[in-house]
Order: sequence, then structure tokens, then C-alpha cells
Amino acid sequence: MRFALAGNPNSGKTTLFNALTGSTAHVGNWPGVTVEKKSGYYKKLGEKIEIIDLPGIYSLSPYTPEEIVSRNYVLEEKPDCIINIVDSTNLLRNLYLTTQLNELDIPMIVALNMSDVSEKNGDFIDAEKLSEELNVKAVKISALKGSNIKELMEEALKCAKEPKKGVCVVNDGALKGIYKEVYGLYEKENIENPVFHTVKMIEGDSLETEKFPDIEKKCSELKEKIDTGDFEGDFEGVVADLRYKYIDKHYEPSLKKSNKMQGMTKSDKADKVLTHKIWGIPIFLLIMFAVFHLTFSENLLFIGYFIPEGSFDIPILGTDAINSPGVILFNIVDWITSSITEAVGGAMPEGTWYTSLICDGLLSGVFSVLSFIPQILVLFLFLSILEDSGYMARVAFIMDRAFRKFGLSGKAFMPLLMCFGCAVPGIMATRTLENEGERKRAICIAPFFSCGAKLPIWAAFAGVFAQVYSGLNAELIVFSMYLIGIVVAIIGALILKLTAAKGETPPFIMELPNYHAPQFKNLMLHLWDKLKHYIYRAATIIAGAVVIIWFLSSFNFEWQFVEDSGQSILGSIAKLFTWVFVPLGFAMGDDGWKFVVAAITGLIAKEMVVSTLGVFSGLEEDALEMEASDIVSTPLGIMMTGIGGGVLGGVDIAIPAMFSFMCFNLLSVPCMAAVAAASGELNSKKKLWTAIAFWMLTAYLVSLFVFWFGVLATVLWWAALIVGLVIVAVVVTLVVLSTKHIIKMPKFEFLKKLKKNSKKSS
Repeated sequence: MRFALAGNPNSGKTTLFNALTGSTAHVGNWPGVTVEKKSGYYKKLGEKIEIIDLPGIYSLSPYTPEEIVSRNYVLEEKPDCIINIVDSTNLLRNLYLTTQLNELDIPMIVALNMSDVSEKNGDFIDAEKLSEELNVKAVKISALKGSNIKELMEEALKCAKEPKKGVCVVNDGALKGIYKEVYGLYEKENIENPVFHTVKMIEGDSLETEKFPDIEKKCSELKEKIDTGDFEGDFEGVVADLRYKYIDKHYEPSLKKSNKMQGMTKSDKADKVLTHKIWGIPIFLLIMFAVFHLTFSENLLFIGYFIPEGSFDIPILGTDAINSPGVILFNIVDWITSSITEAVGGAMPEGTWYTSLICDGLLSGVFSVLSFIPQILVLFLFLSILEDSGYMARVAFIMDRAFRKFGLSGKAFMPLLMCFGCAVPGIMATRTLENEGERKRAICIAPFFSCGAKLPIWAAFAGVFAQVYSGLNAELIVFSMYLIGIVVAIIGALILKLTAAKGETPPFIMELPNYHAPQFKNLMLHLWDKLKHYIYRAATIIAGAVVIIWFLSSFNFEWQFVEDSGQSILGSIAKLFTWVFVPLGFAMGDDGWKFVVAAITGLIAKEMVVSTLGVFSGLEEDALEMEASDIVSTPLGIMMTGIGGGVLGGVDIAIPAMFSFMCFNLLSVPCMAAVAAASGELNSKKKLWTAIAFWMLTAYLVSLFVFWFGVLATVLWWAALIVGLVIVAVVVTLVVLSTKHIIKMPKFEFLKKLKKNSKKSS
């Protein structure tokens, strides 16, 4: 049997899906679209039940890919039962979708999720009375705590074995006559789910009218005779209004609201601070800095500033300070990988090509990526906690205010947030944006949001440079890369809005879920999914690419093994193109071509950047046995701190060159997988090449500016300050000029948009 989970976003649908399926869940894409598909199995009822997690939707109208996917599935695949997840804390609004699902001839059960939270708030839902009104069974559950889930599935199994007829709640008032006649037309044609199709035809649903043109013609004739009053012929608005009136009249009596909830809830009180129009963004930045501090800092809680120098030096834990959890885990894994490399190298003969292949190539390259997995997992753990708690939804709300001036809404910020994990699903998620101009802008700036694959680059450079240059701080270096990406994305969106991707920014409507404690199981499943992703890439793409890079950097054109990689095939070819990147700083010096090669391999997969540098540096010493100040003496440390060739005109340019190199990798073409995703979403070779050109040009210009601005700041800080202020003034002027031409949506059109998205508040 197959059960489909359907519900609004933030209703706890994913939590219930994870609780039902556990380790049996697998993820793919729905046929023909890039909307995520989740399925798994529930095995506790004596028979195997497949659970299909439909995308979170507010209605079954064809306005987003998620709505179309859900609608097509229930109509064409005909699941044995629909489990409609309803947020008990927002009961009446959630029941809007329930009334639509109830129009289908498919057995359905309503899961009143978060019932424990609702009762804690002092509200009471009479499940039996609601079941009578809905004509379907309603069961109180808590997906987060696992309460009553087995009872829900037992009732669902019973419902699946009993036939059901669709129930309509809008065949009243002005629509009573037309409903009866249109319903008769469908019944005459023996169309399945006649109630659902009748209502959709009256609404003027585009998919319905295209499929049944003859019925649409007769329905249009009947519509002309009906006075819709204030809705001015908007039958979709009429239907939505009737749905909410029915919900208020028949379903509201099942809910007894507590008087104490007439004031502010805990979530409301928290939002008063966290979503404040002035302090909201600074608080978000502070929270993100705390996340980076716990992940990358070698001076946890800054206690090193209060400890006398020479107090302690404990390998892995820290020197005169305590490392953050992320750094401690990194040190452990780095010690393990270094020990393995050293043991393998010691057991193999020196000077042979196969020793170099195994140690200098494969192990150094792959381990350089695997060493950073702990920090990646720690970072994603904190981000997952923020997301599951409901805070990230607030971030979209906060950013809508700021982003709107630059041509993006808070709805666009949600896919962009996903890019902090991976650009591929983030780009795919732009399909939820209805405005074509906004969707193009979001796709073009999506790679600027630093993904997990780029994290090893920031962590590697931050770790080395923070120990060599006392004025630098590891977590600030990493934090700055995320901020640079966001700032460049904002400016890029503004430029695109004025040039290649014009279009107004649509209104942003979303529901803010209540704050709640994240579920440990969900967090672990999320982290395991990320871990599998990196291990798979390390064992396949990265391992294969490392071997190729090692071969090209170890043999010359005469197929002779060479110790100096500068004389190799790769070195000879790279030096022909290095001059293009010399103005960016990182290509200067004898090792400049190595950084150019690393940046180019990063166009395939960003994990390859650190792997490539690892191959070029060769077998490393055990850095944990060295003093922190001497880490620069390791082969990889020497190469990284020597970026830019050392001194230019008496100025140490390593730091500006480092930031230039990181900015280029941050903003250039993300990876081939992301390019493929962008190709599918843009659906045009011309637009794809325009996006690629935009990425490369942005990466080059920003890296050029960062390097020379850094050099200027090193020589004349006051001159750099003036230049920075001028740039800020130019950006502010552009924003002011662009926002003057924004045309506000008329109130009536905005209300129609509300109804079309089925997000009208009850």
C-alpha cells in the first residue's frame, strides 16, 4: 500500500516522515521536474507501507512546481490513503488545504500535529467533533515526540480499506446552481474525482480548462450569469472566500481557544527581538559569528586572552587556549590521516613513482578533503539547529526588507539559504519563484553563497594564516568569506535587475512557524546525508581527479618522472595561462601557477582546490608535533603562506593574495553539478553562457579589487578607507535610484495574489 503525506510547509510533515520511515528513506526528484521527492517504508503494521512525502503546499492550484507535483500525484498515482498533516497551533488556516484534499475520492485521515504544543498554549481541539464535521477521521499526534504515531497509522490503514466520496464545501450561495450543473457534466463523462474537478473548473483553473475544453465552454456561459459582487468576476476569489466562511462556521467550534493566548505567545515575544527592523540583521550576524566561532576558533570563548603565555600546550586541545569543538575534531582526524600517510610512506620504497602516486597523490589529495569533514559537520549541525528551531524562516522575513531594494524578495532568500549547504538544490529551489526576472537573478547569484564544498578552502587558509599572522583570526576569516559572498550577491542582484534580468520584485507572503526544540533524530539524519555526500565525492570524483592531477604534475612531455612539478606537463601548460591571473595577486611568484591550477580544478568540484594544493605540496610532516608558530614550515604551509610570491615593492602581499584567491574560488563557476542544475532551470544555452560569463567576470573583478585594495590598505590605510567610503556611496546611490522606479502593486491585485497562493489568514 502507498500512503501520501500532504500538508502546509512548517506543519511538521518532514518530521512525521522521518519518524515513520527512519533509515528506509531515500531522496530523488519527481519525473520531469527538479522538486525533491522523498519516499520510504513503514513496517510496524504487519505489512509494508510505502510513505510518499509530497512537497509542502498551501493549495492544489497550479502556481508552483510543488503544487503541480502534489496534485498530479494524488490524481494520477491514486495513493491508497492521504495523511493530511495539520498544524494544531494554526488549525483553521491549515484546514484550507484539507477542504481541497477532501474533495478527492481518496481515503484521507487528518493528523492534528503539535497537539501537545496547542494544549500547552491552553487551546483544546475536539478531535471527535472535527472528525464528524470533516467526515474523515482526525487523530491528535506529536511527530516531534512520536506520540500517537502508531495509532495514526492504524487508523490510516482502516481508512485505506474503505471507499470514500469527495465532499464539497463551496456549493453554496451564488455558486450553488452552477456547481450542480458543472458537476452533472463531469458525472455524465464518468470522470473520476468529479467534486474536485467541478470546483477547479469553476475557479478557472488553467490545468482544468486545458484538459476539458468542452466543459470549460459551458461553464463560462454559466459564469456570465452570476454576479460575483466585490470579487469582480474573480471566481477563484469567490471559492476561496466560501472555503474560509465554511471553515469559520463548521470547524471553528471544534477549537476552544484559551483566553491566556489572546496576549503575546513566547514566539511572539522572541520575534519582537529577533525580527526587529533595526536589530534583526545585527542579531543574525552575531548568531552566525557564534556558529563560526564554535566551528573554527582556536581560542574558544576568547579565554586565551586571559591565560598567561606558556601555561599549557596540549596537542589537539590547544596551546595557551582551548580550541573550538570544530578544531578539536579537525585535529583528531588530521592526526589520524597524517599518521596513515606517514605509515604508508614509511613502508614503501623512497623515490619510486608508485610511492609518490600513493602518498603524494592519492592520500595527500583525498585526506586533505576528509580532514575538514568534522568542521563541515559541526557547521551544518549548528545551521540545522537554527533551521529546525524555526529561526531561519525569520531570517528570510528579516532579509526580505533588505533584499527587496536589490530586486529579491524573502522568498528568493530561502533557495539562497540552501546554497550554504549546496548550490545544486538551491538553484533547483528557485523554481518556486513565480517572477521570471527574480528567478534569473536568484540563479545567477546563488553560487556566491558559500557552499559546504568551499569550506575546506576557507578552513585551510584561515588555520594557517591565523597562526602565522598574529593579527588574523580564523573564524573572522571564514566569517568574512560568507559575508563577502552575501554582499557581492546583493550588489550583483541589483546590477542584474537594472540590466540583464529586469523585472519587479513580487510581494513576499510566508508563515512563521512557532519556535521549537530541534529533534535529535532529524539532525543526525541531515548530517548523515551530508557525510555520505562528501565521502562519496572523495572516493569517486576527487580520488580519480587527484590521480590525474598527480600524473600530469609528475611526468613531463617525454613521459619522464620529474621531482619538480614546474617541469611537468601540468606545470608547462599552466604557465602559459598564468599571466591572465597575475593581476589578481595569487598567480605571482614561482608557485603562482599552482594556485591557478587549483582554482581551475575547482571549476569541476570545489573540494578539488585543497586536494590539488595537497598534491602539489607532497608528503607533509605531522603538524601536531610542531609548535603552532612553526606550522608554516610544513610543505603545504610553506606553499599557502607563500601565495603571491612574497614581497611586492617592499610590501608583504600574502594576505591580500590569500583573500583574492579565496574570493575567486567563492565567486567563480561553482562546480559542474551546479552548472548542470542552472542549465536545467534557465532552459536556454544563451542564458546559461550569460550566467557563466557573469560568474567568471564577477570573480575576476572582485578578486582584482580585493587584492589591490588589500595592498593599498597595507601601505596607506587612510587611502583605502576613502576608497571604501566612495564605493559604499556609489552602491547606496544605485539603490536609491533603482527603488524610485518600483511600482507598488495595487491593493486589489495583492489580495488576489493572496488568494491564489491560498495563504489568506482565517
